[in-house]
Amino acid sequence: MGDKPDGPEFNIPEDISFGESLQSDVDEGDMDTSNIEMAELLVAAQEENAQLKDRLLRTVADMENLRKRTQREVRDARAYAIADFARDMLNATDNLSRALSVIPEDFRASADAQTKSLIEGIEMTDREMQRLMQKNGVKPILAEGEKFNPHKHQAMFEVPNPDVPAGIVVQVVQMGFEIGDRVLRPAMVGVSKGGPKTAPQTSENQPDIQPDPEQSAHMDENDFSGHVDKEA
Repeated sequence: MGDKPDGPEFNIPEDISFGESLQSDVDEGDMDTSNIEMAELLVAAQEENAQLKDRLLRTVADMENLRKRTQREVRDARAYAIADFARDMLNATDNLSRALSVIPEDFRASADAQTKSLIEGIEMTDREMQRLMQKNGVKPILAEGEKFNPHKHQAMFEVPNPDVPAGIVVQVVQMGFEIGDRVLRPAMVGVSKGGPKTAPQTSENQPDIQPDPEQSAHMDENDFSGHVDKEA
C-alpha cells in the first residue's frame, strides 16, 4: 500500500513557477483600469466643482441685487410715501391761491378790520401749507423762462413772439409740483413760437443795381478791341 508505483520518475525544476507571467499581465491590466477610473472620477469632481462654484457666484450676485433693490424700495418708500396725499393737497392750495388772486388791491385797502383779518388768515394758511409741502420734499417746478421740458411742462398754447426763441416757456397757467425726481403735476404753460424766419431774397425784393457808365464803356472798348484783333 505505501510503495511507490512503478514507472519512470519526472523531476520538476524548482526554479519554474507557473502563472507568474499571467499574474503580471493581470496586475498591469488592473492598474490601467484603476488609472482610467481615477481620471474619470477626477474629471467628474472638477466638473461638479465648477458647477457648484457657478451656482455660488450666481447666488451671491442674486443676493447682492436683492439687497440693492430692497434698499432702493425702502428709500423710495420714505421719499414718496406722501406722494398721493401731496397730489390731493395741491387742489386745496390752488383754491387758496385763486381766492387770494381775485381780491383787488383797492378792496384790501378799503376793507374793514374783520375783512382784513380774514384775508390775512387766508394768506397765512396758504403760506403754511406751502411751507409744509416744501418741508416734506414737495417743491414747485420752475417753468417761466425755461426751455420747454415735456417731462415737467404741459403745453397749452403757443405764443408768437419774434423776440424770444422758439420752445421757451413765456407764460404759466398753472404751477406744477414735483417730489424728489417724480412729477406730481406738470406745469401748464404757454410756449413761444418764435419770430418769422428770414425770407429768402427774390427778384422782386432784390435791389436794382444800375451799371456804372465808366465801367460799361471800358468793357465795351475791350470787347471791340478783341473783336478787331480776331478779324485782323
